[in-house]
Amino acid sequence: MNHIEDVDVDTLSGRLGQLLIDQGWTVGCAESCTGGLLAAAFTEVAGSSQYFDRGFVTYSNLAKVEQLGVSPETLERFGAVSEETAMEMAAGVLTAASSVHLALSTTGIAGPGGATPGKPVGMVCFGFAQRAGNGVTTRAVTKILEGDRAAVRRASVRFSLQTAISLLLPR
Repeated sequence: MNHIEDVDVDTLSGRLGQLLIDQGWTVGCAESCTGGLLAAAFTEVAGSSQYFDRGFVTYSNLAKVEQLGVSPETLERFGAVSEETAMEMAAGVLTAASSVHLALSTTGIAGPGGATPGKPVGMVCFGFAQRAGNGVTTRAVTKILEGDRAAVRRASVRFSLQTAISLLLPR
């Protein structure tokens, strides 16, 4: 597939949407650093109501706990910007929305401030959760993205959509 920056978000969103339609699935998202851009990418595509169920913007730790069930212990031990939190955010979408089959989450440091030791500006953790039989499978990926705040947020949306597509493609 093309380099992330070379792929149009609308194209990625439409492609993911078609894969979801083909499987009879719906998607939801939980966002921190992208602040609604991922949900906007889904709803930018005509017909997205066939597969996009809902989005949560949980910018604060309290919102992550209250709306998505992220464990306060996870936040204390690993921080908001961690793969553990990203996975709990994605799983929380599935808990909150019984009709959702696939959930995507983003949590990171878009900058220009906010960096801490071991967590530089541009670090974004992505969570993915999907229903599997009677349970839920989760996975996470961390990327260090280049550019200013807007570029990091846009690249986060692209990467999230692109990864979700790869999860749904036949192996």
